[in-house]
Amino acid sequence: MSLIAKEKIAIFWFRRDLRLQDNAGLYYALRSGYPVVPLFIFDRNILDDLDKKDDRLTFIYNALESIRKELISVEADILIEYGFPERIWRELSDEYDIAEVYTNTDYEPYATERDRNIFKIVNERKTLFKSCKDQVIFEKKEILSGQNSPYTVFTPYSRAWRDKSNEFFLSSYPTQKYSKNFLKWKASNIPSLKDMGFEASDYAFPADEVETALLKNYRAKRDFPADQATSRIGVHLRFGTVSIRELARKAKENSDIFLNELIWRDFYQQILWNFPEVGKGKAFRSAYDNINWRYDKDDFKKWCEGKTGYPLVDAGMRQLNSIGFMHNRVRMVTASFLSKHLLIDWRWGEAYFAEKLLDFDLAANNGGWQWAAGSGTDAAPYFRIFSPMAQAERFDPKQEYIKKWIPEFGTEDYPEPMVDHKLARERCLIAYKQALDKAGQ
Repeated sequence: MSLIAKEKIAIFWFRRDLRLQDNAGLYYALRSGYPVVPLFIFDRNILDDLDKKDDRLTFIYNALESIRKELISVEADILIEYGFPERIWRELSDEYDIAEVYTNTDYEPYATERDRNIFKIVNERKTLFKSCKDQVIFEKKEILSGQNSPYTVFTPYSRAWRDKSNEFFLSSYPTQKYSKNFLKWKASNIPSLKDMGFEASDYAFPADEVETALLKNYRAKRDFPADQATSRIGVHLRFGTVSIRELARKAKENSDIFLNELIWRDFYQQILWNFPEVGKGKAFRSAYDNINWRYDKDDFKKWCEGKTGYPLVDAGMRQLNSIGFMHNRVRMVTASFLSKHLLIDWRWGEAYFAEKLLDFDLAANNGGWQWAAGSGTDAAPYFRIFSPMAQAERFDPKQEYIKKWIPEFGTEDYPEPMVDHKLARERCLIAYKQALDKAGQ
């Protein structure tokens, strides 16, 4: 790199906010009074566990290239590092006169611990570390119940969210007004995906724009997986290539149901922050950790491969394996099938989704899985067990979605159901009741 900064600088650390526009932490950095150097770290604590063909790395890299192109247009650049954040921050603090560090808050347990360690490192050099709210509208304890405690049921939370979400909270940060405050410099060495041991992908990522027409029809069409009626905006929200404030304003104008989906996202983020144990493998409702799960690797493999003999489940899993995405209605059906029909620990499914979903987000993924298993906040009661057949008949009546992802459907090559629905339901009810009785519930 050729970053030579003799004067005091501010660093803005990109993480889940890969855009220059309407970026809270970047806005405050640019108004700090110091020349701003943007930074991104390819974190080996995360990357070392990923498949070398993970499409998400290409998505991130493409977003960084777009950011860099914009920065170069104002004679600035971005510092891109590969390694372990603590080591990198020690090196940066030794090499440069860093007055202030700005970033946007990440609520996941690993990120919280990482940021705590980085704070200590920079604080030793008398550098201020400022973390801002950006990826949600409301965070942490901004919305509390009448008992001054975090909401654990969605409906009252959503009402409070709507009551509070005025223009102040939904307004964008005008970062463009302060672009002159970036440090003028040019990077000499940007690590490539190959340098980091990853393969570039030619995956066709979804657009970062949600069409107004889609929002207008969202209520009527969102549950039908054969229709192209969902936004596919999840990957952009996950990595912050779109602004949640801009999206919430658009949803508020065009679709109350779509806005509800964004509120669910905030809800699960505040659950993760206030009850961090859910992000560390614990059931939100501890009694459900008493369930005597079937740790059957062969059954789990059939579920993963979409060979259960239940067409809607199999179509969903094959869609996931093929394109790193699964329709939301089908995510619910596949998760319920694994945890209740097969009685396999939901944490196995949660981990599989985390590996495969391009839009994987710990808070939402964990929240969805625990909801399906009955162990989470606002969860469906354990005795509510979805029929995959009834779900298919209702939401894919012409079998368009099923036939798209299961070419052998209707032939002798398609497997028989691996478990009888009625027997599986009875087995589940017994196992769950035993777990709750053990806990005295």
